[in-house]
This record gives sequence, C-alpha cells and structure tokens, in this order.
Amino acid sequence: MDQSFYEKILDAMTDGVYFVNRKRQVLYWNKAAEKLSGYKAEEVIGKCCAENTLQHVDDEGNHLCFGGCPLAASMRDGEPRETHVYMHHKSGYRVPVYIRSFPMRDETGKVTGAVEIFKDDSQHRAMTSEVENLRQETLTDPLSGIGNRRYADITLESFEAGFRNKGIPFGVIIVDVDNFKNINDTWGHKVGDQVIQTVAKTLSAALRPRDIACRWGGDEYVVLIPNATQEGIDVIGRRLVHLIKESWINLEKEVITFSASIGGALSQTGDTQGSVMERADRQLYLSKESGRNCFYHNGARYGLDLVARRAG
Repeated sequence: MDQSFYEKILDAMTDGVYFVNRKRQVLYWNKAAEKLSGYKAEEVIGKCCAENTLQHVDDEGNHLCFGGCPLAASMRDGEPRETHVYMHHKSGYRVPVYIRSFPMRDETGKVTGAVEIFKDDSQHRAMTSEVENLRQETLTDPLSGIGNRRYADITLESFEAGFRNKGIPFGVIIVDVDNFKNINDTWGHKVGDQVIQTVAKTLSAALRPRDIACRWGGDEYVVLIPNATQEGIDVIGRRLVHLIKESWINLEKEVITFSASIGGALSQTGDTQGSVMERADRQLYLSKESGRNCFYHNGARYGLDLVARRAG
C-alpha cells in the first residue's frame, strides 16, 4: 500500500495528528489538525511546531515549547506522554486539548521523530469544572462560606493519616461564639446569621493560607492547622481572641459586639483525630468556665477579660 492510503486513513480521523522530525519540524498535518487549529497543512509543514502555531501552554500559562514539550520529551527518552494543555488557534484564542505524543523509530530502533495526536478537550474541562463546583457546594457551609463539617471530617482524617504514617503533627482550635443564644433572642436570627458570617470571615482573614477554617455546627467553628507546633497554636489562638472581639455589626441605631471562647490542642504520640478534638474541646470548656472571651491551650489561659455586650 502506498503512502496516500495511510494519509487517507489519518485524514478520516476526528483527532488531529501531526508528525515531527528530531528538529520538531512538521512533516505531516492531517485534516482534523487543520480543523482544530485553524492552520492549513501548507502553513505548518516544514516549520517548527513552536513557530507561531500550536504553542502549547499549561494551566499556569507556562509555554511548553520552551520547556516541558511532550514531543521533545518523548523523543528524548522514547516514552509516550499524555497531558491536558491549551493550544493556540490561528484566530488567536486558546483551545483546551488532550494530547498524546509517541516517539517514532527507524528500522534500527533509533528515535527519528515523534507523532502527536490531539483532540478538543472542552467537554472534559467543562465536566472537571462542574465536578469542582459540585465539590465546593458539597464541602462549603452555605451560610458562613467556609468549609462545612464534612470538609472538617475529611481534613481531620487526612491529618490523622499524615501524623500516623509520617509523624506530621497537626493542631485543632475550637472557636465558640459567647452568649450566642442571647444574641439571637435579643436581635433575632438575622443578626445571629450576620454574627456567624462575620466570625467566619475573621477566621479566614486571620489564618495562614494552609490553615483551614470550618463551621462545625451552630455557632461553633474548628480551625485545622497542618504541621503545627505548640507556639504556632498559641499565636493563632491569641490572634483570634483579639480579632473576634474587635469585630462588630452596625445596625441603624446600635453596634453589636461579641466575643468567643477558644480552645486548642496539638497532636501527641498515640493520638487520633478524636482524641485531639476532645482535648481541644476540654480547653474550650475551661475558656467558658473562666469567664469566656479567652483562649486556653495546655491549661494556660490567655484572654481580654471582656464579655459580649450590647453597645449603642
């Protein structure tokens, strides 16, 4: 069978296909490649694939032609590659594509070039985005906007596994709004919801990017700290006492201030997620027993000695 027979088969494919030599010069470009990229075969054959044609970039915007090119990697080590990238269309916009690259060899087994097969990846990207949105909805508390209890449970399981298998310590801080029932009874549930949201935003603003804040339930929150230390827990707990007390809600004729009782614990040898949570909860109880608006950790108290009050 002559070469034109194989070209007809390749042109009948719905996936884009092109061949390059060791210099990454395009030797063949099928009809689907023309359709997906906007470039006709005569516009790219003989040119390097990086020359104002596909110019693949990854999700971070890195130009793979100048480092990380799947074709170049396949020619270098003789291994196939699969990846999701964004291809440059002739019209100027980016097209999400799923590509597979394979080395081409001569009769002696020497790598002489590579072939790339690519297809439109828009549907996959849309599905991935939909799954991520669903994940966010499933793991986010709708009122506070931070993680929900399920997310906290999943994170605690992960932390426990890391502690058990690799010895990576983790910390737990439990935050409970003081006299929350009085807030609801005095100003109503709408204001109570505002307090829940305000505390959640304060937690998010006060934490490091790797720390995780979740609403545990009602007016109670958990802060989960990876790779924690006693000193780190102390710093975060004290900061939260201050910042929550310095938050308020403006109504038309009055200002509502509030505080929180906080307890913290660090994982220790033999701990499970449950035992760390129990220890943090005991410290929270000490905070409430000692007058609220304070932070307890390892039996030591830190607080502002103020209570939630009505101002205006």
